[in-house]
Amino acid sequence: MNTRYEQDSYLTDLAERLLAHGLPADRVEATVADLTAHLEESGAEDAEAEFGPAAEFARQLAPEAAAPDGPPEGHVETWRWTADTHVDEELLNRFGDQGWEVERVDALGRFVSHRDLARPQRWEYRRELITRGREGLDERLAPDGWEACGTWVIYAWFKRPKAAGLGPAAEIAAPPPAPERSNFLSRKFYALLAVLGAAVVLGGLGSALDDDDAGTGLGFAGGLLAGACVPFGLIVGCRLWTDRRKRCPWVRKR
Repeated sequence: MNTRYEQDSYLTDLAERLLAHGLPADRVEATVADLTAHLEESGAEDAEAEFGPAAEFARQLAPEAAAPDGPPEGHVETWRWTADTHVDEELLNRFGDQGWEVERVDALGRFVSHRDLARPQRWEYRRELITRGREGLDERLAPDGWEACGTWVIYAWFKRPKAAGLGPAAEIAAPPPAPERSNFLSRKFYALLAVLGAAVVLGGLGSALDDDDAGTGLGFAGGLLAGACVPFGLIVGCRLWTDRRKRCPWVRKR
Protein backbone atom coordinates (compact mmCIF):
# COMPACT_ATOMS: atom_id res chain seq x y z
CA MET A 1 0.00 0.00 0.00
CA ASN A 2 1.45 3.34 -1.08
CA THR A 3 0.61 5.47 1.94
CA ARG A 4 2.43 8.54 0.62
CA TYR A 5 0.31 8.50 -2.54
CA GLU A 6 -2.83 8.17 -0.45
CA GLN A 7 -1.74 11.10 1.75
CA ASP A 8 -1.09 13.26 -1.32
CA SER A 9 -4.47 12.31 -2.74
CA TYR A 10 -6.18 13.13 0.55
CA LEU A 11 -4.48 16.52 0.85
CA THR A 12 -5.25 17.33 -2.79
CA ASP A 13 -8.92 16.48 -2.23
CA LEU A 14 -8.93 18.54 0.97
CA ALA A 15 -7.36 21.54 -0.78
CA GLU A 16 -9.98 21.42 -3.53
CA ARG A 17 -12.77 21.31 -0.97
CA LEU A 18 -11.33 24.24 0.99
CA LEU A 19 -11.11 26.29 -2.20
CA ALA A 20 -14.69 25.33 -3.01
CA HIS A 21 -15.72 26.59 0.44
CA GLY A 22 -14.30 29.98 -0.56
CA LEU A 23 -11.06 30.04 1.40
CA PRO A 24 -8.30 32.15 -0.23
CA ALA A 25 -5.55 30.17 -1.96
CA ASP A 26 -2.83 31.41 0.43
CA ARG A 27 -4.82 30.20 3.46
CA VAL A 28 -5.40 26.84 1.79
CA GLU A 29 -1.69 26.56 1.04
CA ALA A 30 -0.71 27.38 4.62
CA THR A 31 -3.29 24.95 6.03
CA VAL A 32 -2.17 22.06 3.82
CA ALA A 33 1.49 22.82 4.62
CA ASP A 34 0.74 22.62 8.35
CA LEU A 35 -1.14 19.35 7.92
CA THR A 36 1.68 17.89 5.83
CA ALA A 37 4.20 18.84 8.51
CA HIS A 38 1.98 17.26 11.16
CA LEU A 39 1.79 13.98 9.24
CA GLU A 40 5.56 13.92 8.78
CA GLU A 41 6.31 14.73 12.41
CA SER A 42 3.76 12.30 13.85
CA GLY A 43 4.60 9.48 11.44
CA ALA A 44 0.92 8.92 10.71
CA GLU A 45 0.49 6.72 7.65
CA ASP A 46 -3.23 7.21 7.06
CA ALA A 47 -4.25 10.85 6.61
CA GLU A 48 -7.97 10.02 6.62
CA ALA A 49 -7.64 8.08 9.86
CA GLU A 50 -5.72 11.01 11.37
CA PHE A 51 -8.06 13.83 10.27
CA GLY A 52 -11.28 12.10 9.27
CA PRO A 53 -13.09 12.19 5.89
CA ALA A 54 -11.91 15.06 3.71
CA ALA A 55 -15.41 16.49 3.23
CA GLU A 56 -16.11 16.66 6.96
CA PHE A 57 -12.63 17.94 7.78
CA ALA A 58 -12.96 20.70 5.18
CA ARG A 59 -16.19 21.86 6.81
CA GLN A 60 -14.40 21.94 10.17
CA LEU A 61 -11.54 24.00 8.75
CA ALA A 62 -13.85 26.42 6.94
CA PRO A 63 -17.11 26.45 8.92
CA GLU A 64 -17.63 30.17 8.32
CA ALA A 65 -18.20 29.35 4.65
CA ALA A 66 -20.86 26.76 5.47
CA ALA A 67 -22.55 28.44 8.44
CA PRO A 68 -24.64 31.56 7.66
CA ASP A 69 -24.55 32.66 11.30
CA GLY A 70 -20.75 33.02 11.28
CA PRO A 71 -17.87 30.94 12.59
CA PRO A 72 -18.38 28.76 15.67
CA GLU A 73 -16.55 29.28 18.92
CA GLY A 74 -12.90 28.26 18.78
CA HIS A 75 -12.45 28.31 15.00
CA VAL A 76 -9.01 29.60 14.03
CA GLU A 77 -7.62 30.92 10.76
CA THR A 78 -3.90 30.88 9.96
CA TRP A 79 -1.64 33.22 8.00
CA ARG A 80 2.10 33.23 7.22
CA TRP A 81 3.85 36.46 6.31
CA THR A 82 7.29 38.02 6.31
CA ALA A 83 8.81 41.47 6.89
CA ASP A 84 12.30 42.83 7.40
CA THR A 85 13.54 44.46 10.59
CA HIS A 86 12.86 47.98 9.27
CA VAL A 87 9.11 47.42 9.51
CA ASP A 88 8.49 44.18 11.42
CA GLU A 89 7.62 45.64 14.83
CA GLU A 90 5.27 48.20 13.33
CA LEU A 91 3.49 45.55 11.27
CA LEU A 92 3.40 43.02 14.10
CA ASN A 93 1.61 45.51 16.31
CA ARG A 94 -0.70 46.62 13.50
CA PHE A 95 -1.73 43.05 12.77
CA GLY A 96 -1.79 42.28 16.48
CA ASP A 97 -4.49 44.93 16.83
CA GLN A 98 -6.41 42.95 14.20
CA GLY A 99 -6.25 39.81 16.34
CA TRP A 100 -3.26 38.02 14.80
CA GLU A 101 -1.20 36.05 17.30
CA VAL A 102 2.25 34.84 16.21
CA GLU A 103 2.90 31.20 17.09
CA ARG A 104 6.49 30.96 15.81
CA VAL A 105 8.93 32.09 13.15
CA ASP A 106 9.63 29.39 10.55
CA ALA A 107 12.90 28.52 8.79
CA LEU A 108 12.26 31.11 6.07
CA GLY A 109 11.77 33.88 8.59
CA ARG A 110 8.00 33.99 8.17
CA PHE A 111 5.68 34.84 11.05
CA VAL A 112 3.27 31.91 11.47
CA SER A 113 0.13 33.55 12.87
CA HIS A 114 -3.38 32.55 13.80
CA ARG A 115 -6.58 34.33 14.78
CA ASP A 116 -9.70 33.15 16.57
CA LEU A 117 -12.55 34.07 14.23
CA ALA A 118 -15.20 33.93 16.93
CA ARG A 119 -13.47 35.99 19.65
CA PRO A 120 -10.30 37.62 18.29
CA GLN A 121 -8.10 39.35 20.85
CA ARG A 122 -5.56 42.17 20.44
CA TRP A 123 -1.83 41.42 20.80
CA GLU A 124 1.31 43.53 21.06
CA TYR A 125 4.89 42.65 20.13
CA ARG A 126 8.52 43.61 20.61
CA ARG A 127 11.82 42.50 19.07
CA GLU A 128 15.10 41.89 20.90
CA LEU A 129 18.65 41.46 19.61
CA ILE A 130 20.25 38.22 20.80
CA THR A 131 23.76 38.40 19.32
CA ARG A 132 25.22 37.80 22.77
CA GLY A 133 22.78 35.04 23.62
CA ARG A 134 19.42 35.24 25.33
CA GLU A 135 20.45 34.13 28.80
CA GLY A 136 18.12 35.84 31.23
CA LEU A 137 16.15 37.62 28.50
CA ASP A 138 12.99 35.55 28.92
CA GLU A 139 13.14 35.90 32.70
CA ARG A 140 13.68 39.66 32.47
CA LEU A 141 10.65 40.19 30.21
CA ALA A 142 8.32 37.62 31.78
CA PRO A 143 7.25 39.81 34.76
CA ASP A 144 5.77 42.30 32.29
CA GLY A 145 3.81 39.57 30.55
CA TRP A 146 6.07 39.09 27.52
CA GLU A 147 6.26 35.57 26.07
CA ALA A 148 8.73 34.40 23.41
CA CYS A 149 7.05 33.68 20.07
CA GLY A 150 9.95 33.13 17.68
CA THR A 151 13.63 33.55 16.86
CA TRP A 152 15.52 33.93 13.60
CA VAL A 153 19.28 34.46 13.13
CA ILE A 154 20.07 37.21 15.67
CA TYR A 155 16.56 38.32 16.67
CA ALA A 156 13.90 37.14 19.08
CA TRP A 157 10.28 38.28 19.13
CA PHE A 158 7.98 38.47 22.12
CA LYS A 159 4.21 38.86 22.45
CA ARG A 160 1.66 39.61 25.12
CA PRO A 161 -2.13 39.96 25.07
CA LYS A 162 -3.56 43.42 25.46
CA ALA A 163 -6.36 42.04 27.59
CA ALA A 164 -4.23 42.51 30.71
CA GLY A 165 -4.32 46.28 30.25
CA LEU A 166 -7.48 46.82 28.20
CA GLY A 167 -9.76 44.22 29.70
CA PRO A 168 -12.87 43.49 27.59
CA ALA A 169 -11.86 46.24 25.16
CA ALA A 170 -9.09 43.94 23.90
CA GLU A 171 -11.69 41.80 22.14
CA ILE A 172 -12.30 42.81 18.53
CA ALA A 173 -15.94 43.04 17.51
CA ALA A 174 -15.44 43.03 13.74
CA PRO A 175 -11.88 42.09 12.66
CA PRO A 176 -10.84 42.95 9.11
CA PRO A 177 -10.28 40.09 6.66
CA ALA A 178 -6.88 38.43 6.43
CA PRO A 179 -4.47 40.52 4.33
CA GLU A 180 -4.08 39.31 0.76
CA ARG A 181 -0.35 40.02 0.87
CA SER A 182 2.19 37.94 2.75
CA ASN A 183 5.36 39.80 1.73
CA PHE A 184 6.13 43.11 3.46
CA LEU A 185 9.83 43.61 2.67
CA SER A 186 10.57 47.34 2.75
CA ARG A 187 12.32 49.59 0.26
CA LYS A 188 15.17 49.95 2.74
CA PHE A 189 15.68 46.19 2.62
CA TYR A 190 15.94 46.16 -1.17
CA ALA A 191 18.20 49.23 -1.06
CA LEU A 192 20.48 47.42 1.39
CA LEU A 193 20.74 44.46 -0.99
CA ALA A 194 21.58 46.83 -3.84
CA VAL A 195 24.30 48.56 -1.80
CA LEU A 196 25.72 45.21 -0.75
CA GLY A 197 25.86 44.02 -4.34
CA ALA A 198 27.46 47.25 -5.54
CA ALA A 199 30.10 47.11 -2.78
CA VAL A 200 31.05 43.55 -3.66
CA VAL A 201 31.31 44.33 -7.37
CA LEU A 202 33.43 47.44 -6.74
CA GLY A 203 35.66 45.43 -4.43
CA GLY A 204 36.16 42.84 -7.13
CA LEU A 205 36.96 45.48 -9.74
CA GLY A 206 39.49 47.06 -7.41
CA SER A 207 41.11 43.68 -6.87
CA ALA A 208 41.27 43.13 -10.62
CA LEU A 209 42.97 46.47 -11.21
CA ASP A 210 45.52 45.80 -8.47
CA ASP A 211 46.35 42.33 -9.83
CA ASP A 212 46.25 43.37 -13.49
CA ASP A 213 44.01 40.35 -13.98
CA ALA A 214 40.44 41.34 -14.68
CA GLY A 215 39.26 37.73 -14.81
CA THR A 216 40.50 37.00 -11.30
CA GLY A 217 38.94 40.11 -9.81
CA LEU A 218 35.63 39.72 -11.55
CA GLY A 219 35.46 36.07 -10.62
CA PHE A 220 36.21 36.97 -7.00
CA ALA A 221 33.51 39.65 -7.03
CA GLY A 222 31.01 37.33 -8.64
CA GLY A 223 31.65 34.66 -6.06
CA LEU A 224 31.25 37.05 -3.16
CA LEU A 225 28.12 38.57 -4.65
CA ALA A 226 26.52 35.19 -5.22
CA GLY A 227 27.46 33.94 -1.76
CA ALA A 228 26.10 37.06 -0.07
CA CYS A 229 22.89 37.37 -2.03
CA VAL A 230 21.76 33.81 -2.66
CA PRO A 231 20.19 33.31 0.82
CA PHE A 232 18.38 36.64 0.59
CA GLY A 233 17.39 35.96 -3.00
CA LEU A 234 15.92 32.59 -2.10
CA ILE A 235 13.83 34.09 0.69
CA VAL A 236 12.66 37.07 -1.37
CA GLY A 237 12.00 34.98 -4.46
CA CYS A 238 10.08 32.36 -2.50
CA ARG A 239 7.84 34.97 -0.89
CA LEU A 240 7.18 36.88 -4.13
CA TRP A 241 6.41 33.64 -5.96
CA THR A 242 4.01 32.55 -3.22
CA ASP A 243 2.22 35.91 -3.21
CA ARG A 244 1.55 35.75 -6.95
CA ARG A 245 0.25 32.21 -7.06
CA LYS A 246 -3.40 32.05 -7.91
CA ARG A 247 -4.02 28.50 -6.82
CA CYS A 248 -2.93 26.09 -4.13
CA PRO A 249 0.00 23.96 -5.37
CA TRP A 250 -1.64 20.74 -4.18
CA VAL A 251 -4.58 21.18 -6.51
CA ARG A 252 -4.13 19.23 -9.73
CA LYS A 253 -4.96 20.85 -13.04
CA ARG A 254 -8.00 19.28 -14.66
